[in-house]
Amino acid sequence: MTWRWLIFFSAAATFGATVSGQVELTNSRDPNVRRHNYAGVVLWLEPVDHAAPAVPPQHLRMIQKNKQFQPHVLAIGVGGTVDFPNFDPIFHNAFSNFSAQQFDVGLYAPGTSKAVTFNKPGIVRVFCQIHSSMSAIIAVIATPWYTVTPESGKFTIGNVPAGEYMLRIFHERALPDTLKFLEHRITVPPEGLTISLISISETGYIAAPHLDKHGKPYAPETGTYGGVGK
Repeated sequence: MTWRWLIFFSAAATFGATVSGQVELTNSRDPNVRRHNYAGVVLWLEPVDHAAPAVPPQHLRMIQKNKQFQPHVLAIGVGGTVDFPNFDPIFHNAFSNFSAQQFDVGLYAPGTSKAVTFNKPGIVRVFCQIHSSMSAIIAVIATPWYTVTPESGKFTIGNVPAGEYMLRIFHERALPDTLKFLEHRITVPPEGLTISLISISETGYIAAPHLDKHGKPYAPETGTYGGVGK
């Protein structure tokens, strides 16, 4: 029995605990949210009394298909690389002019792909230079303990060592003050932790058109771009 207990304790110390919970979105004008689709909320844990360990390099994909970035919200550790394959029969040009990390992969053809490595933590808002309706979020996290909620809003963050953490939250349709109010310190015991329901209000959010990569309003889509259908 003692031998079996030592094995269990060693495994718990190696893999850490599980932090779980659920998110709900309220006061939303989005019809998907009204159908209880709570996808796309990013949650992560920052250690209070020591630096987070380095995140192993990752290589993820955000595809472009049907004039959409998929997934719409992607989380990746600092130093990770995101591929942007073009699965549409038209040209695309992914870019971001936000301070978290600016990039511009340039115009590229159907069936090709471009990649970007993200070296700074922050929220990167991604757009397409050709199609103003296309947008996405890449959350670059400086800790290995993070997740993005599925439609159910339920989340699990695994392999968390016991200790004190700040719970950070991002949702693109919540005001910064709303998210700041919801952030709080948690204590993760060795056996894990279930967090109380996190209710995120979208009150005050107003969707605003974004500018193109040159800081100018988008020109109307005319049906072609460089001889390629749009």
